[in-house]
Amino acid sequence: MEENTSGKGKDSVVPPEIMKWNWGAFIFNWLWGIPNNTYRSFWVLFPFVGFFMIFALGFKGSEWAWRNREWQSIEHFKQVQRKWAKAGVIFILCIIPLVLAMILGINKIIKDSEPYKISFEMASTDISVLNAIGTPIDAGFVTGNLQTSGPDGQANLSYEMEGPSGSVTVFVNSTMIMGAWTINCLEVEMLDKSRKAIVQCE
Repeated sequence: MEENTSGKGKDSVVPPEIMKWNWGAFIFNWLWGIPNNTYRSFWVLFPFVGFFMIFALGFKGSEWAWRNREWQSIEHFKQVQRKWAKAGVIFILCIIPLVLAMILGINKIIKDSEPYKISFEMASTDISVLNAIGTPIDAGFVTGNLQTSGPDGQANLSYEMEGPSGSVTVFVNSTMIMGAWTINCLEVEMLDKSRKAIVQCE
């Protein structure tokens, strides 16, 4: 029977059978690190290096946990890590619908905004756009940002407009002053990748 040397740091002999990708360490990183005595996991909280530490925990998490904490046996170690992995799967399955709902909700808010409505109306009635993509016209997902502070605000948006003959990309810069939105710049990237300015852009 192989001697259990867990929890002895560098003197621990890590069983080859536990040297596998650790999903619990990868998904929960610093939270996983606390009960597993792997405090280097807190590096994930630091900019830049944190991104690489997340993957390092996936690759090396099992080894670090074995060296840093005393375990009753290899099987005990496996049982604990399997629980973390199952919790990670449940967490991912729960968080994905929430993230999607949030993204779709934000997209709907932007599509209900004046900058989007005004720009879509202007672009969809421009003769060069109609000649390029035809009708009917549908709009795709909107990216960018929209910020308001009291009666003032600013929006920088981009989205695709699709018709039976192709698609164009719309770029919008708009500001709100005293509650009234104004389109400062409205450019449409045509099928040949050239830009057409519908509203004069600085």
